[in-house]
Amino acid sequence: MEFLKSGIKTVLGGTEPGQQPSAAETVEKLVDRVYSSTLLEDRRDACRALKALSRKYRIEVGAQGMPPLVQVLQNDGQDTEIISYALDTLCNIVTSEEFDEEADNPTVSVNVGGQFTEMFIKTPENVTMVMGYLDEYDFRVRRAAIQLITSLISNKTRELQDLVLVSPMGVSKLMDLLTDSREVIRNDVLLLLIELTKGNSNIQKIVAFENAFDRLFDIIREEGCSDGGIVVEDCLILLLNLLKNNSSNQQFFKEGSYIQRLAPMFVLAEEVEEAGWSPQKMSNFHCLLQVVRALVTPSNQHQVVTACQRVMQKSQLLNALCEILMSSGVPADILTETINAVAEVIRGDRENQHELSRVMAPSNPPRPVIVVLLMSMINEKQLLALRCAVLYCFECYLYRNADVQRTVVQTLLPSSATDVSSLSTGQLLCTGLFSSDALANWFSSVAIMHTLVENVALKEELLRVLLAPTGGQRPNTLLEMCTNLMQRERTRLQSKIGLLMLLSVWLAHCPGAVKALLETQGTTVYLTAQLCSNEHDEREFLFQGMCAFLMGLCIQFNDNSLPNQRREDISQLIIKRIGQETFCNKLGEVSRHEAYSRACKQAQIRAKSAGELLLDYEYCKLYKGLEALIAKLVSGFDVDGIELTELTLSSEASALVSQYKGIIRGMDAQIQTLQQSAKELGQENAELKEKLSEEQSLRAQISDQNTLLKAQLGASGQTPVQSQETSLAREEELNAARYQANMYFAENIRLNKEIEILRQQLATEKQRADATQESLLATQKDQEDLLELLADQELKLASYEHKTTAPKSTENQSQTHAETPSEEGIPSETANR
Repeated sequence: MEFLKSGIKTVLGGTEPGQQPSAAETVEKLVDRVYSSTLLEDRRDACRALKALSRKYRIEVGAQGMPPLVQVLQNDGQDTEIISYALDTLCNIVTSEEFDEEADNPTVSVNVGGQFTEMFIKTPENVTMVMGYLDEYDFRVRRAAIQLITSLISNKTRELQDLVLVSPMGVSKLMDLLTDSREVIRNDVLLLLIELTKGNSNIQKIVAFENAFDRLFDIIREEGCSDGGIVVEDCLILLLNLLKNNSSNQQFFKEGSYIQRLAPMFVLAEEVEEAGWSPQKMSNFHCLLQVVRALVTPSNQHQVVTACQRVMQKSQLLNALCEILMSSGVPADILTETINAVAEVIRGDRENQHELSRVMAPSNPPRPVIVVLLMSMINEKQLLALRCAVLYCFECYLYRNADVQRTVVQTLLPSSATDVSSLSTGQLLCTGLFSSDALANWFSSVAIMHTLVENVALKEELLRVLLAPTGGQRPNTLLEMCTNLMQRERTRLQSKIGLLMLLSVWLAHCPGAVKALLETQGTTVYLTAQLCSNEHDEREFLFQGMCAFLMGLCIQFNDNSLPNQRREDISQLIIKRIGQETFCNKLGEVSRHEAYSRACKQAQIRAKSAGELLLDYEYCKLYKGLEALIAKLVSGFDVDGIELTELTLSSEASALVSQYKGIIRGMDAQIQTLQQSAKELGQENAELKEKLSEEQSLRAQISDQNTLLKAQLGASGQTPVQSQETSLAREEELNAARYQANMYFAENIRLNKEIEILRQQLATEKQRADATQESLLATQKDQEDLLELLADQELKLASYEHKTTAPKSTENQSQTHAETPSEEGIPSETANR
């Protein structure tokens, strides 16, 4: 600190004793020195002093010193030392982090770095100028420029992304820095690219086509793959930014065979199980799993997900993930994320689902991995996140695979197998369904529910499942056991909600299940009592809404085969005991609950606490499709239980029905138009397919000709070395063409931005021209008015002159007549004079 003070005194000169200048005065003198000094050494010393003060007096230096620092960057580019001081000072000013030196300064606000960033980028040329210093090889200048751009992007991401896009070869410069031999520069560029690629698909595409994937994998390999340090984590985070929600990059990643380069990183060495997992290895592995999930997440395009799933199966990546599931010593967080990754890799892909079913756990006796996972799901001692991941994996294991669904249901049905010691999937699900743990009840209910999704035949099969209760009582069906468990008072609300979801999916589109439920003693009475109660808890409101939905399903899918339990009878019960309006209000409570909006967003189950596990994605999808139909169905009955038709409606209701019919006719016409367009598109598709087949045949002919030419060249004596040189030359030309295409793409984006700016300027100039034209017209009009006034004034002046000259001429004439006799002898010319 004393050295710093002495350096500032050297720059500013000594002060009078007893007078200590304030920080603002010191900064003002330094700024004046930067502005006015003619010697480079003086300006350099002043910039060094400003850099030293910028950490403690950021506001003073930023408010007064930003313009002279920009001036230094513009004029003193030949001196690397002063440039590094200026860039470091600007970086200290705009950074979002708080320095230790300014912790006690009350004038520093939280967002002071963002405010100074906004001031700096108000002139876009400043950013372009800083980007230009990336070409400077000097370590201090290049690193300071990288850190300044990183701070600017972290504060104003969207604005800086637009400025970098229009900067000439801006992204290409940054990508070239990844090959810098100095690791510090390379690592700082990684951090910059992580900030730059957040949420901008155009920049992500440019970075990807600048050979980013190859460079990142090379860095990861050099740093030790998953066993490497934090640089590997940064590379994986950048990789994740490039792939997440970007279908173009995902397709390019798959076609470039980069998934095959990911697979070996998931192979665990034997010493890892013995030595354990370091925190950095856990972070690296977590990022690797996130990259895999970014390629196969259900929110991606279906064709991209399907293609990536097939590549992951062929490249043994899925097998490596299953090996991690069965390995010992894997941390719980990594195991949870691995289960989620396996779930999305197998979701909707029959081959991958079948491969998972063949994986056996190394236990005694060996058990399928699905059974081991379900054992963890119903175990209340396991972590909540792990149990949710297992349920999600089981759901994806069943997704759109009727064979797997049938296999699970078969384990619930009575069989003649004598081996009762081995645990089956059905036994585990029933154990969890009737467990004392409410969370195990909910997980098992949802798991059984997913075995019935979009499979009416299995719903009928599941009605045959018989369970023997304790105490030697007669066996009950699974549906009876579920309804009895739901009606018990000591059953927790979370368990009841899970059972209601299971029963609702079971009853949908299955009249046999509706009949079995209505035959169960006390079910209708219990549902009616729940709808008549007035509870004020949000979860109770949700439960009542689900009861209303279940009762509506009993009306909608009722085949009227039971006396006193027909559709009209249940509707009349609702109207007289509950009321149509009350029923519809209760039914709407489900969609108004927070858990409904949370579950509708994604198929994966996410919960911070056990209390948040209420609704499932498939149940919400079923409810969304049938809620309006059930409400309309219940509202279509009168008090006597007669279904209302168009003949029984009033004139107003009939008019409304006719209006709706007109709307439906219009929609029908639109549907026909769309069908016609679809037919035309189908024809165009057929024509394109024919053209494609022709192109393929032409390509095959060209390939044959190429083979023939190669054979001829070989026969003529051309060596393989020459052909290899030719292929290398072609590859170089192809790479050059790709690089040129990327340059044209970036230049096109920049020119589009400039065209947009010029259009805005043109519009502004047009407005100014219109305003000028209007003022010109007004001025011309005023001029014409003035000319008219002047003409009037001239006429008046002329009249006045005429009036004043007339008497004088009369007098002159009289005098002339009086003098004429005395001038007879004088000539006329002299008289006139």
